[in-house]
Formats: sequence, C-alpha cells, structure tokens
Amino acid sequence: MAEPAEAPAAVRHAEEVMGTVFSFDVRGGDPGAVKSALEEAVTGLHRVDEVFSTYRDDSQVSRLVSGELTVERCDPEVAEVLELGAEAERLSEGWFSTSYEGRLDPTGIVKGWSVERAARRLAKIPGVTGVSVNGGGDVQLLGVPGAQRPWRVGVSDPLRPGGLAAVISAAGLDELAVATSGTAERGAHIVDPRTGRSAVTDLVAVTVVAPQLTWADCWATAAFAMGSRQGLRWLESLPDVEALLITAGDEVRCTGGLASRLG
Repeated sequence: MAEPAEAPAAVRHAEEVMGTVFSFDVRGGDPGAVKSALEEAVTGLHRVDEVFSTYRDDSQVSRLVSGELTVERCDPEVAEVLELGAEAERLSEGWFSTSYEGRLDPTGIVKGWSVERAARRLAKIPGVTGVSVNGGGDVQLLGVPGAQRPWRVGVSDPLRPGGLAAVISAAGLDELAVATSGTAERGAHIVDPRTGRSAVTDLVAVTVVAPQLTWADCWATAAFAMGSRQGLRWLESLPDVEALLITAGDEVRCTGGLASRLG
C-alpha cells in the first residue's frame, strides 16, 4: 500500500493594512524563502496603501486629485490601476466607477488588485504548490494546498451572522477568486455611479467567482449596484464568471454554472 503523500509545509501570516486584515497561506517551498517573500509582499501592501489611500493627504492619489501630481509623475502602478478601472467601467457600462462625488477614487479596485498581485508573486517562489491570499474577505487562490485537496472558501450568509451561504471549491482549477460586495460588514457603502449616492437595491450581497480577483471584486460591486435582476443577467453574460446573489427578502439567485463550483 502506497504511503500517503506528505502535506507541503504551510507558512501563514496576517497583516492589518488598508483598514482590514490580509491573511496569507502559502504551501510548499523553502520556509525561509517563503517568509522572506511574505515580508516583501506585506511591505508591498503598505506601499499600496501609501500610494492609493484617499484618507491620506500625502498619498499620490490625493495629490493627483489636488493637481499637485500628474499620472506620469506617480508610481507606474497608478497608471496601471487607472487603466484597469477604466476597463471595468467600460465593461460594466458605467456601473463600476473609479470616481466618488466627482473625485477620483480608485479604492474600489485597489484591494482586489493588490491581493491578486501579492498572490501571484508568492506563487512564483520555487517549490510553492499553493497560495491563498484573503484581503478583508476577498480571496485569490492559486494552485492547491495539498495532494488531492482543493482550496475551499466559505461565503458568509449576510442574513444569518456566523452562518455560511455557500462553500466555493477550486477543485480542478489552477486559479480562482471569490469576492463579495454587500452591506452586512460595512453598511451602505456601494455607490450608484448614476446618482453619486448609495445604491438603492434589493440586494444584501453579491459573491462573484472568477479566475482573477481584480475583476471579481469589480464585478461584485457593479452587480450589487445594478440590483438582482439586471445584475444576474449581466453576470451571466461574462465569460468564466459565476455568482451568488442574496436579496433582502432572503431570495438566493445564482448564475447557471455556479453549482459546478460548490463544494
């Protein structure tokens, strides 16, 4: 009888940054190399906060808004994020926006982008078999945590604190992201770009499952602002995207292929 494969070593870390907690789980690779790369990833997250925070007068985004800086004089990541935000706005027909009250505010895309970027950098470490990076409940998964073991992510039930609405499995996939937008954790913080005010919607949460967290996070935000009917139709039209929508009336609506990702 064959001996069971030894589980790859796990290196875990949690870091408070950007007003939330980022959790890292890296499997395989030399622990010393992984810890060194984790330190670099954490430093990178704090740098992202310094550059993009709208709460800091000295951030590059704040100085960009005030006219003190141009995009060309900012770190290259600023132009990258603004280009991604413009693409998200185009693909969502304006339901996702990098503006708030007429001012530049790319925070709706920065967290997902920074989580995904950190995960992909860690996955390049020799010997690493799997990476999970969770930024405030939005998760990028790469590889596997162990032989015959996929990554799994619990989706909180917004109407039943402590309960789960679903469990998403990355079985059979090399990459998967899970992002949720809603009112349970942060209240009515999602803006309707058409009015500039809080979105009036029948939804309490939208969870999007897609390969890349940068886009999953944007699509969850846009679909929430649209409401359940329009949001579900739009999400169904996107390639490689599945979603779970929960209304204030406790109705659960899903894209057609979501069942294949449950587990």
